[in-house]
Amino acid sequence: MNNKAKFLPYGRQTIDEDDITAVVETLRSDFLTSGPAIEAFETAVSKETGAKATISCSSGTAALHIAVLALGLGPGDWAIVPTITFLATANAVRYTGADVIFADVDPDNGLMTIETFQAALEANKDKNIRAVLPVHLSGQPICSVEIVKLAHSKGIKIIEDASHALGSSYQEKNSKKMVNVGACAHADMTVFSFHPVKVIACGEGGAVTTCDPELEKRLRLARNHGMTKNSDEFLNTSLSRSSDGSNNPWYYEMIEPGYNYRLSDIHAALGLSQLSKLGQYVAARQRIVALYDQLLNKVNLNVSLLKKISGCSVAWHLYPVLINFDALGVERAQIMDALSKKGVGTQVHYIPVSSQPYYQALYGKQHLAGAEAYYARALSLPLFPTMLDLDVEHVVMSLNEAIKHK
Repeated sequence: MNNKAKFLPYGRQTIDEDDITAVVETLRSDFLTSGPAIEAFETAVSKETGAKATISCSSGTAALHIAVLALGLGPGDWAIVPTITFLATANAVRYTGADVIFADVDPDNGLMTIETFQAALEANKDKNIRAVLPVHLSGQPICSVEIVKLAHSKGIKIIEDASHALGSSYQEKNSKKMVNVGACAHADMTVFSFHPVKVIACGEGGAVTTCDPELEKRLRLARNHGMTKNSDEFLNTSLSRSSDGSNNPWYYEMIEPGYNYRLSDIHAALGLSQLSKLGQYVAARQRIVALYDQLLNKVNLNVSLLKKISGCSVAWHLYPVLINFDALGVERAQIMDALSKKGVGTQVHYIPVSSQPYYQALYGKQHLAGAEAYYARALSLPLFPTMLDLDVEHVVMSLNEAIKHK
């Protein structure tokens, strides 16, 4: 089958025989959930990122939710979220009853900046802002050190939404040291997603990393019904202990209401196998992005590359380009349809969350110029590790033809 006979989606999982073997071995084991694969996966993620603790979850959304819960956010509290992100980043805040302040972004890469963060703070001085959730969109790390420094100076906690960025790293300011996203060298917590189109896949899955033992404790409680079997934490000793003073082996206590957000061993086994190939996947994505950059520079003056953050090694999850559809006199949907007919799948990441009907009804219409400019031009082209150079060339040629024929 030649490359033109394929359909190239904007993203897809890469599953090898060793992934299938890992899942089958788990299915044949004694544990399908709450077993050894969970601990092994969490340990591997901690080793990969450099964090002291990893708490796996059933999805990236669940991971965001327990991260916000771990900070104790609730009614009367506010959190700052960049408006260019998936719905879950903002929704996780709302699940707790807290409110969302939407920050603007850089129009040329969709990332919240220190300037847009400052603007959000300045415009909301009267609010009890407890947290900020920077989003490493497409895999590019935000200049988080500056954001973290400003946030912490105001008592604001940081939850990095790194759903796109497992395997990314950034250079410390005034230093040659590279810091892994997820190490929580500056952030309080970092959230990852292992959805099939992400850098590694669990099928569905997510995780929170942290270096704070108290946050780790709260995260584990929130993930598992708010329940503990740690006898040191028991309050009701008349029920927890037998007449001889020993602990009753069946006993547990619920510290606070929690959720069933556990990852299964089946998903963890797939994730662990995938994680062993993270470096391979990241290198493949970086190679494909470099080829796209080279070829797209020759396409059209109205097609721009994403602005890159310097001093970073990016595990590219998405490959968005910025197209001036107005200057071309064509609608984005027409280009997407033309590409689809040539076997090229595309997507838009993302519609500004602040423009969603729910949030407009809650907070009114908002004008965020950077986000509007980014959204108006964004189009994500196919990116996944098994793409061939011929596939990339086909995508670029198809885009060029679609533009010329409109």
